[in-house]
Amino acid sequence: MTKIIVDGAELDVPAEYTLLQACEAAGKEIPRFCYHERLSIAGNCRMCLVEVKGGPPKPMASCANTVRDLRPGPNGEPPVVLTNSPMVKKAREGVMEFLLINHPLDCPICDQGGECDLQDQALAYGRDRSRYSESKHAVENKYIGPLVKTEMTRCIHCTRCVRFTAEICGTSDMGMIGRGEDSEITTYLEQAMTSELQGNVADLCPVGALLPKPQNFRARPWEYNKTPGIDVMDALGSAIRIDTRGREVMRILPRVNEAVNEEWISDKTRQIVDGLKTQRLDRPFVRENGKLRPATWQQAFGAIAAKVRTTPAGKIGFIGGDLCSVEDLFAAKALAEALGTKNIDARQDGARLDPALGRASYIFNPTVEGVDRADALLIVGSNPRWESPVLNARIRRRWRAGQFPIALIGEPFDLTYSYDYLGAGAEILAGIAKNQESGEGFGEILAKVERPMILVGQGALAREDGAAILALAAKLGAPKGDWTGLAVLHTAASRVGALDIGFVPGAGGLDAQQMAKAGAQDVVFLVGADEISVEPGAFVVYIGSHGDRGAHRADVILPGAAYTEKSGTYVNTEGRAQMSDRAAFPPGEAREDWAIFRALSASLGKPLPFDSLAQLRGKLYASYPWLGAIDAIAASDTARLAALPGGALGQGALVSAISDFYLTNPIARASRVMGECSALAKARRTAQAAE
Repeated sequence: MTKIIVDGAELDVPAEYTLLQACEAAGKEIPRFCYHERLSIAGNCRMCLVEVKGGPPKPMASCANTVRDLRPGPNGEPPVVLTNSPMVKKAREGVMEFLLINHPLDCPICDQGGECDLQDQALAYGRDRSRYSESKHAVENKYIGPLVKTEMTRCIHCTRCVRFTAEICGTSDMGMIGRGEDSEITTYLEQAMTSELQGNVADLCPVGALLPKPQNFRARPWEYNKTPGIDVMDALGSAIRIDTRGREVMRILPRVNEAVNEEWISDKTRQIVDGLKTQRLDRPFVRENGKLRPATWQQAFGAIAAKVRTTPAGKIGFIGGDLCSVEDLFAAKALAEALGTKNIDARQDGARLDPALGRASYIFNPTVEGVDRADALLIVGSNPRWESPVLNARIRRRWRAGQFPIALIGEPFDLTYSYDYLGAGAEILAGIAKNQESGEGFGEILAKVERPMILVGQGALAREDGAAILALAAKLGAPKGDWTGLAVLHTAASRVGALDIGFVPGAGGLDAQQMAKAGAQDVVFLVGADEISVEPGAFVVYIGSHGDRGAHRADVILPGAAYTEKSGTYVNTEGRAQMSDRAAFPPGEAREDWAIFRALSASLGKPLPFDSLAQLRGKLYASYPWLGAIDAIAASDTARLAALPGGALGQGALVSAISDFYLTNPIARASRVMGECSALAKARRTAQAAE
């Protein structure tokens, strides 16, 4: 620690702190445009100037100078930094005057108005008039894709967007061309950006140069009601903020959560907003004479009750979907138990995961933050860039830090970092396990490092030999002290919560794949399950929010609530329980899923033992106490990993569970924006394959 005096206050800070960080540790506000805590230092804007006594007779950029660079006083006194001296005040006014020379005065029509760093800092640190009377310089707008709109005349060349795409995304989509007054930020050939995180540049931009295109001219920041939520587009559980106006969701932004997503979210998370109001189910439907017709809730419940009463318990099944909250699945499981059926399953893809093998067998044991501590990474049957873009960015950051060998078994893909491609077959994994003992190849690397990470995707676990692959991965990632390397990366937001509450077949029960076969079941309840096709013959009841695949197959449709329209608990891939609040109300006659099951149970003569969400959660937390510990990861018995049942490995290449990042669920498939992004991505892959 080093002593430093900031505006008369003495404090101890690490020597590697920048002056900006030291000043903020002293409680001083330092204006900045180019500096960002998660990006490299550029020193472009010069807005963060401070005065250093005994230093040069001019202000210094506090972002680009560290505490160890300062000299002590003549008698060994701590260095003195002034943040509000006349020199600093005059320098900041001059910098702001230069920044505004070419900036257009279009704040009244700028979407950034009301949450613009330039507005705020011009008011706090700028002059009340400009001495520049010449004509302003204008820059032509650029096309950089369907997600980000450009107004490049407003750009102040802070280069946050350039550094973000190069350092965080790993795509180097953006850069600066030209010199002096002709400098411009562009994608060079004016092509669409290729990263799945590109929408974050709109958050990073301190002015209105880069804006979210789908939300262009829709609302002002002060018109929004802001609600904290949890993302369900993947299993990472990113912290988000849902902004609504009236009953409509207008935009989704990230919230800071250092343990999960830091301050980034994927483009799918951000821009599925239009899918929340498209193809919505807002009333019950009943199929008559081969066609669905609108019905009342009583008519829909009556049709279900008439069928269920004549069906044996063993011929009734429940399949849980990928976007369900824990409360929804808990209510569905309670109804299944009341009806006496053991045919329940939330593993639509057939993943060989079983809660009976212990929680450590199906969660991301090293934790998301643990990626920063890992020494080596083996990816098995997964494409983290599509399955969890924010997690992939964290892996890239660890790779950039150095001394982090990465290997891949499965489908090769551009993951934004280099790796050793070992092959596509599951037998490669068995070979690594043998090499770990003999000290050869990547197995030798895993054996030598202290904290190896074995990332297993659902593409590997959904195969017939998924259990054998999981057992081999658990062997490679066996516990070492406080570190367990087995990291199961889920793609469904509901999967870990479903496994936690035992939403899997009971003794003698059928799994999802078996229930979907013709003649296996007479009645099948699809709880938001759209990624599985139930063959003809069964009476299908669909409870969900969108008119997607499940609704097309249904005989009775009960309209449910989307994730933004209900308060729910979600458990992310690392086993962290998180709570999402309701931001809006479901459209029309749609209701929350748990309330639908409660009302349906009464019509079936099997009323569930709760009448409110609070009562449901009371029973949920009584049965599964760790789910009540919000934002905490319950301890798992990792010792049980050594006893995972193995088996014979199958043939064929391991492939990712996701073939199209933008169209993985009903909400995304209903989104016009996601459809456009999907078409662009397919065209880009086709062009690359043709080269």
